[in-house]
Amino acid sequence: MSTNRGGGSRPRTPLDVDALIDDPRTRIVVCCGSGGVGKTTTAAALALRAAERGRDVVVLTIDPARRLAQSLGLEELDNVPRPVTGIDTGAGGRLDAMMLDMKRTFDEVVEAHSSPEKAEAILSNPFYQALSSSFAGTQEYMAMEKLGQLRAHDEWDLIVVDTPPSRSALDFLDAPDRLGSFLDGRFIRLLTGPVRTGGRGYLRLLSAGFGWVSGTVSKVLGGELLQDVQTFVTAMDTTFGGFRERAEQTYALLQRAETSFVVVATPEPDALREASYFVERLERDGMPLAGLVLNRVHRSACTAASDGALTEEQARAAADRLTADGGHGLAASLLRIRAEAQRRATFDQRRAQRFDAAHPHVPVTTSPAMAGDVHNLAGLRTVSESLSHQE
Repeated sequence: MSTNRGGGSRPRTPLDVDALIDDPRTRIVVCCGSGGVGKTTTAAALALRAAERGRDVVVLTIDPARRLAQSLGLEELDNVPRPVTGIDTGAGGRLDAMMLDMKRTFDEVVEAHSSPEKAEAILSNPFYQALSSSFAGTQEYMAMEKLGQLRAHDEWDLIVVDTPPSRSALDFLDAPDRLGSFLDGRFIRLLTGPVRTGGRGYLRLLSAGFGWVSGTVSKVLGGELLQDVQTFVTAMDTTFGGFRERAEQTYALLQRAETSFVVVATPEPDALREASYFVERLERDGMPLAGLVLNRVHRSACTAASDGALTEEQARAAADRLTADGGHGLAASLLRIRAEAQRRATFDQRRAQRFDAAHPHVPVTTSPAMAGDVHNLAGLRTVSESLSHQE
């Protein structure tokens, strides 16, 4: 679909999906976008196509709805990659799939970077259990931790990531720094004061009136919770630096040429506004942007003029004439359905044009609106083929 066939605008630059996933230098594809735009389906479709074209692929989803497992024909997904059967392996590729278990990934980090004794103390700590399960930003941070683990493992030559649905665009890029800042922060460090023994640091805290601060915090948080926090921070002391170090490493990995970001949207005003923000933020942070996937596009208006089909106005006029003449009700209803489809397609096209005008350098590929949800490998293939074969 071109940007504007009648208005003289620049034709839309197509996103060459096959060139992207076939390139051996592409090692990571990150699908990002607001919630409900089809990120999970897009990630699965890209991963399936890459595997069936010869790549060794793992797709990581953060979507807890388990749609990916169903569409890939798996009973369930968890924190361990599982092989997907039923794919075409004629080109020599394979596909594994997994779903992020936020708490298990946090546990793995603790176990990998602590002694067995400290790991046991941390894992059993009530504050840690709450932090690892529900602390704001933990899911996004652990998604990046898992990506770093998968890339370091080097078992797959392509990793496709379905990022968490975020209320604020690109939270997953900010979360590592936020969580690292929290764990490294002055407030958390201050809480360790009462359980430290000796040393000038302890004396300085006392002289600065730490007893009053600790008492105030204890009243707000509760003495038992404060003690849990203090115990947790003391046990985690040797691993704090690792959080920030790994966050920086993963962030640098995302900026490297081997990574490609694919922004996913639908032709709805809110989704396209979010997509614009994603594009601008990725460019500002120096992240390699491959392009935009525009899902659920109604396409009939793009071909109506050339294939002899009725336009919206013609279809409505014909339906009105049939109704006025007492003609066949079914024919009039079908004409109105056609007119509505044309109307929606026209709106989709105009909204896409506005995005193109604002971001003329961003390659775009589209996927048509489908009658139902994608729930198997055949449906994913249909999506992947639509993304790869553009008009």
